[in-house]
Formats: sequence, C-alpha cells, structure tokens
Amino acid sequence: MVYRTKGVCAMAIEFEIDDEKKVHNVKFVGGCSGNTQGISQLVEGMDADEVIKRLEGIKCGHKPTSCPDQLTLALKGALS
Repeated sequence: MVYRTKGVCAMAIEFEIDDEKKVHNVKFVGGCSGNTQGISQLVEGMDADEVIKRLEGIKCGHKPTSCPDQLTLALKGALS
C-alpha cells in the first residue's frame, strides 16, 4: 500500500500488512532518512494495532503530526 502523508517532510509511506495484521516492508519516501529507516526497522513484523498504540499522537517539533504519527494513520486506513 501507499499512503500520501500530510504535514510532514516525508511525501509518502509504502508498507504491507499480512493476514495476521503484521506490518512489513515499511519505506518512507523522503523525510529524515535515519529516523524513518529506524522506524521501519523497529516496526517490522509488529502487530499493526501495537504500532498504532505506540506511535499515535507523536509530534515533530511544532508540527501537529510526525512521520510515526502519519504511519499510524496509514495503518488505520488499511485496517478499516
């Protein structure tokens, strides 16, 4: 799946969710490379609901959202 982000430096997030609701192959297009690669590695194989629980609401500086928060919106959309 591809999610077009809003309000962050990354332009999009590519990811997969398997039949067991596990998150795989997360790739951010743009954004802070080290941080987004770290997020991608940390959530690999994690249950989507757990990712949402841990990352939802994180802000980036003065912005009302962040790349981790945008990932939770992407996952919520994919699960609904």
